[in-house]
Amino acid sequence: MRIVFLGTGDISLPTLRFLIMDSRHDVVGVVTQPDKPVGRKQVITPPEVKVLALENGIPVEQPTRVRKPEALDKIRGWDPEVIVVMAYGQILPKALLDMPSVACLNLHASLLPRHRGAAPIQAAIRDGDDQSGMTVMYVAEGLDTGDVLLQHPFDLAPDETGQSLHDRLADAGPSALAEALDLLGKGWAPRIPQSEAAMTHTGKLAREDGIMDWSQDAAVLDRLVRAFDPWPGTLTHLGEGKQRKRVKIFPPVMVAQSDETEAYSPGSLECTDSRWQVRCGTGALLLSDIQVEGKRRMSVSQFCQGLQDQESLKFS
Repeated sequence: MRIVFLGTGDISLPTLRFLIMDSRHDVVGVVTQPDKPVGRKQVITPPEVKVLALENGIPVEQPTRVRKPEALDKIRGWDPEVIVVMAYGQILPKALLDMPSVACLNLHASLLPRHRGAAPIQAAIRDGDDQSGMTVMYVAEGLDTGDVLLQHPFDLAPDETGQSLHDRLADAGPSALAEALDLLGKGWAPRIPQSEAAMTHTGKLAREDGIMDWSQDAAVLDRLVRAFDPWPGTLTHLGEGKQRKRVKIFPPVMVAQSDETEAYSPGSLECTDSRWQVRCGTGALLLSDIQVEGKRRMSVSQFCQGLQDQESLKFS
């Protein structure tokens, strides 16, 4: 099939690589977001999707808005049978959805209709889901509302992080798309409407979403730390007044039981086996690795070396 691929995020790279290598399909064009400044030096950097496409002689378009007439004319000129979308980053106009002769498909990193929207990977871990997986759906004008063609589910690990789930979903893309294209080619591809009653939505994340509220249950905070690693990260503050510092928390973390009859305040710290036990609204969280504002990432035991008064430390 003649395929046009729309994608930007690194999660889409294995799927694009599969399409390029599969002799049954011809990737006739790639659409991705414009190059952007990256890092402290703000070096203008192309998306890896663009790099991969150009390495394989595939023409690339990078419109600031894909709905612009000149962008649509370019894609139409590629005469796609199938348009494949994965982590592209723009809302697609109806004119583009109607363009392919066979189908416009989207690979979404959740088991729709659960976790429609921008952050399905983090949401699955944060919300305590037992499973995640890749959904191949027909693109509709609404946000992730199209009929489902197929899903490839898998169980989440107890220590799953945002990064590990991202990588597992990236690896799941090629097999899910291969099956979907095979069904389309045979004329057997189903269209399964999504249940609006079962729908959940997850919006775009910001750093503020990762601020720790120590009055919450320890299990909730455990999921938050794992879900938001590496983005947007989880933050708290240590100390008071001019000595108050921002602290980033990294996995692994562990939920520990605490004596709820004992008087304490959420955020109180205790040192135990080279880790901090932080009291929460219910239970406690054991921390191993942190990064204090102005310092490098280090273990809790490294940070505590030389501290005169650990008993006065508290997160807020």
